[in-house]
This record gives sequence, structure tokens and C-alpha cells, in this order.
Amino acid sequence: MHIAVVGSGYVGLVAATCLSEMGNDVITVDNDRKKIDHLNNGKIPIYEPGLTEMIHRNVVEDRLTFTTDIASAVKRSSIIFIAVGTPPGEDGSADLQHVLAVAADIAKHMDGPRIVVNKSTVPVGTADRVRAEIEAGTDFRVNIVSNPEFLKEGSAIDDFMKPDRVVIGTDSAEVADQMRELYSPFVRTNNPVLVMSNRSAEMTKYVANSLLATRISFMNEIARMCDVVGADVHDIRVGIGSDRRIGPSFLFPGAGFGGSCFPKDIRALQKTAIEHGIELQVLRSVTDVNVEQKKLLIHKVTDHFGEDLSGKKIGIWGISFKPNTDDIREAPALEVIKGLLDKGAEIAAYDPQAMENASGILGSSVRFATSTYDAVKDADALVLVTEWTEFREPDFPRMMDTMRQPVIFDGRNVFNPSKLKAMGFSYYGIGRNT
Repeated sequence: MHIAVVGSGYVGLVAATCLSEMGNDVITVDNDRKKIDHLNNGKIPIYEPGLTEMIHRNVVEDRLTFTTDIASAVKRSSIIFIAVGTPPGEDGSADLQHVLAVAADIAKHMDGPRIVVNKSTVPVGTADRVRAEIEAGTDFRVNIVSNPEFLKEGSAIDDFMKPDRVVIGTDSAEVADQMRELYSPFVRTNNPVLVMSNRSAEMTKYVANSLLATRISFMNEIARMCDVVGADVHDIRVGIGSDRRIGPSFLFPGAGFGGSCFPKDIRALQKTAIEHGIELQVLRSVTDVNVEQKKLLIHKVTDHFGEDLSGKKIGIWGISFKPNTDDIREAPALEVIKGLLDKGAEIAAYDPQAMENASGILGSSVRFATSTYDAVKDADALVLVTEWTEFREPDFPRMMDTMRQPVIFDGRNVFNPSKLKAMGFSYYGIGRNT
């Protein structure tokens, strides 16, 4: 198929690349000339495992191209994906100006019927607004499809190539068949392609992320209770996760959730509910719990050392909001670092991918370490915030020798508390009482 993907951000770039991997002719469009020039020169703007190699392979095979010329892309493509950002406004609502601007551009350059697929995360009713925008600018027939993405940063290639399900929102049986054909190479193991209304598809993405965030915040509250009553949240997690009605996923407590999806999507769903006279009380609590959870490691550090951290050197492992990405949007580590700095601590931080992005926010207020062990050299404590795999089995005897004080605050419950305590470390986890 001949496909255009408008937007070369995280979602657009992954979608375009994976669609081209299946043999489709894909044009990726962006109005940012610098970004397109970088892509055409082989410079990939985001870190995602496997993405760079896949892009290069499909560019060489001439299945994947990058351009700022939306007119030619629209004319050459029968299916056009909109994959531009929908940043949150101050009131939490999703800003649709970029989506609607692309819709207007598509209408301007259409020379026949088109299928326009909204891949961006958008509130209920956006398909109607996109249809109205396009129909106001052309007499050609347009079919609007809502096709939300369910990509996890760090595993986006696998998520797209082997989806749990594909959600298609459309009111046309013919268009549904064309979308099934497009996605058929990705669901050869018979994972479902779910066809529903546009509005149901738009809601599905928000509800999925909100429910996952709810599980995280619930477990974070339970972990805080475990700290008080002397229970071990690890045992509880295994106990409840064994129940088939619950399952083991997203039951890991930690330092709070961040990223570009969960916080934004929760706020957008709450805003939509308010606009329709409904208050989603559970999601309000999910947000409140997460705000407090991001401060928990700060409280644990000050409970151990006291409120004044002047002269204390603290190593931070992990800055990105999750492993295998350089994304620091709403990352808990930023909250932890800023909180410790405010109390006078000296910070040495290390992350395998996110330090360049973090330097734009933290500047010279922290020292960016060259390795995991450089971050804890002469440190009074280590605070692990993001559970990169390379942090899971460090050389603890080496750390014992190089740290000024053997204190570990484990914000993701990665380490074995009994093992570390036996070695002489002071260990603080999230709800771990052993």
C-alpha cells in the first residue's frame, strides 16, 4: 500500500518504520525541516531499541522516505496517518491544533477519496472534528478512522509488530476491511483486530492507560501501608498476582509513574468527563497518589540523614521515566533530584541514555557521571530511581569500598534486601519489610 504518516515524533516514526518493514511504501512528513534533514542523513531523533537499524534498512530498500512536502505525500498515498502531538493544556485538555492543522492541509491537497487515520491520542469526538475540517476544504470523499496506538517506550517495535490487539474505529465496513488488510501481516497469530465506533476507539486508549495507572497508584499506596504495618509488598504482589482475575502485570510499586502518556491521558480523560458533567473520582485519586509517590524517596532519604542534606553526596541511578528510553517527560527522577538539591545535597547522576536530555533541564546543578560506579564514588547514599537492567546486578563489594556510607534507597525494589543487609548496607525499599 501507499501510505503517508504525518508527524515524525515517537508514534509517527515507529508507525511509519514498522509499516514500511512489511513492504508498504511509506512517506513520513514533518514540517520541521531540521528533523527531516537529520532523518535523511541517518540521524534518528529518539532512542528506541531496534528502531535505528529498521529505519536504515527500509530507507536503503526505498520503502521509507522523509519529506516536508505534505502536498506530494497526500497525492501519492491512499491512506494518511495523522501522528502529531496533542500536548496537554493548562486545564488538562488535549490540544488538537496540530491535528486539525494537518487535517486542513490534507483537504487542501486531496485529488480523490482518501482514508485518514488518526493515530494521535485524542479525546472523544475528535474524529468528527477532523472529518468536518477536511470536508470544509474538499469535495472529495474522506473516511476517518480512529486507530489508537498502544506502544510502550522501550518495546515499541515489538508492540507494533506483534500487537495484543489492533483497534479500528470506523463506521464503514469497506474501510474496516482495508484496515484489516493493512494490519493482517502484524496479526498472523490471530490476535484480534477490533472494529468499533470512532468514539469507542478514542475512549479505549484513554481508558487503557488510566486503568494501568490506577493499578500502579493502588500498589504504591499498599506499599506505603506495608512500610507502616511491617508487611512485605513483594509477597503481597505475588499473592494477589496469582489470582487469574487480577494477574501479575503493573503490580510493581515504585517511585511513581511519568512519561508522555499516563499523566497526560489521565488529565485529558478527566477533562472530557468534566465537560460532560461527570467527575472521575478514582482518577483524581490516582493523580494525587502519584504526586505524593514521587516525593517518597526524598522523605526516605531525609528520614535517614535528617532534613539538612548539606555536605551529603548522593548518587542517582536512572533519570529517564522508564528503562530503554531517553524520555524524561514527567520522570520521577527529576522530582527526586530537585527535592534533594533543595535540601542541600550534592548529586551525581547516571543514566545510560537520558543524560543529554536531562542536562537541558538540570544544567550544572548536578554532576553527570560517566558510569554507574562513578555516580556512587565517595557517595553517602545511592538512590535508584529507574530500573535499567545494568543496575540490577552491580558489584556490591566494589560499591561498599567506594561509597563513603553504604546506604541504598531502592526506588524500584530491584535488589534483595536480606542480601544487602547481610553485606552491611543500610537498605530502604518501597514497602519492603524483611
